[in-house]
Amino acid sequence: MAIKEDEIEKIAELARIRISEGEIGQVTRRIAEILHMVDQLQAIDTHEVEPMANPLDANQRLRPDTVTEDNRRDSFQAIAPATENGLYLVPKVIE
Repeated sequence: MAIKEDEIEKIAELARIRISEGEIGQVTRRIAEILHMVDQLQAIDTHEVEPMANPLDANQRLRPDTVTEDNRRDSFQAIAPATENGLYLVPKVIE
């Protein structure tokens, strides 16, 4: 995929990135190289490759799903300035 200097200038403007006139050519070449590498990667046949979540085939240790703390909701709400039906009431900040 080829990219032109005027496209780089437009992208830079949209992204609010300042690129000087002297750097436009270099940036265009670097982005063209990146796009060329992406094209090469997309050309590879990966039909027979099984997707993997982790290249190291690592497994995450799981812990038992048990409650480890007491329910202190009532004590926390007792010191709150305003609550209603188990919810904390806060001042309106958006009109």
